[in-house]
Amino acid sequence: QVHVVESGGGLVQPGGSLRLSCTTSISIYAMGWYRQAPGKQRELVATIAGSSSPVYADSVKGRFTISRDNGEHTVYLQMNSLKPEDTAVYYCNAKLALSTHWGQGTQVTVSA
Repeated sequence: QVHVVESGGGLVQPGGSLRLSCTTSISIYAMGWYRQAPGKQRELVATIAGSSSPVYADSVKGRFTISRDNGEHTVYLQMNSLKPEDTAVYYCNAKLALSTHWGQGTQVTVSA
């Protein structure tokens, strides 16, 4: 059983920053962040796999940065210049060869 646990969400004002963390119970090659706003489908935010360049959604390019620790158990999402439209539940995704695992999600609210 692979455990995926997110942390770091919260309430922040527009223009502010937050850093999300996701820790897994085993080393994972490919991990990513997705988000789901009320009434909308879950969408990709950013992914990272091995030594490949990260992939970002157009809406967060230049503002968000995904990174991971050398042990590959933890992935981070640094979110800067946050906008109200970034408000959503953010989910961490851990992808193995034959299965995909999700965390429980962490709420990010951007509001004045």
